[in-house]
Amino acid sequence: MTLIAGVDEVGRGPLVGAVVTAAVILDPAQPIAGLNDSKKLSEKKRQLLAEEIKSKALCWSLGRAEAHEIDDINILHATMLAMQRAVAGLSTQPGMALIDGNRCPDLPMPAKAIVGGDGLEPAISAASILAKVARDGEMAQLDSQYPQYQFARHKGYPTKLHMEKLLEHGASPQHRRSFKPVQRVLQEH
Repeated sequence: MTLIAGVDEVGRGPLVGAVVTAAVILDPAQPIAGLNDSKKLSEKKRQLLAEEIKSKALCWSLGRAEAHEIDDINILHATMLAMQRAVAGLSTQPGMALIDGNRCPDLPMPAKAIVGGDGLEPAISAASILAKVARDGEMAQLDSQYPQYQFARHKGYPTKLHMEKLLEHGASPQHRRSFKPVQRVLQEH
């Protein structure tokens, strides 16, 4: 039987923080009910599923690319790098990787991109959930470090509230300087 890793990312759109990815190899002997695209689940349901995934999966790993890496190589390349890191971190090497989206990172095993895969493939759904829970946790930590931006509320996405706080306080060290809304604020400050 070929072991299949599901791979997904969270955080391409936000103006702040890392892009976080996860790779998960599910255990067919321990199915997990309720897996779905993390965006379609409540925060509470994601938290519960994340714990179940971590305890039942054959293995899982998180990968990331920091804001400065995103600024250096752009968000697409940083996402691919973070996916490579997640797959490399797995304790068991999969025979195949299923990637959410329309392109695959360069991996040492065959990989297939699946548009909407986080709602179609359980292993990708599991990766989506782990990445989302991890990144949301990081936004809560960032919120306690920089409370003036209210990161816990908008998770770094360019909401009206975030844009107001960015204009009011300027960019934090964690903001992605290559993103246009942040560049505009930096020019004004």
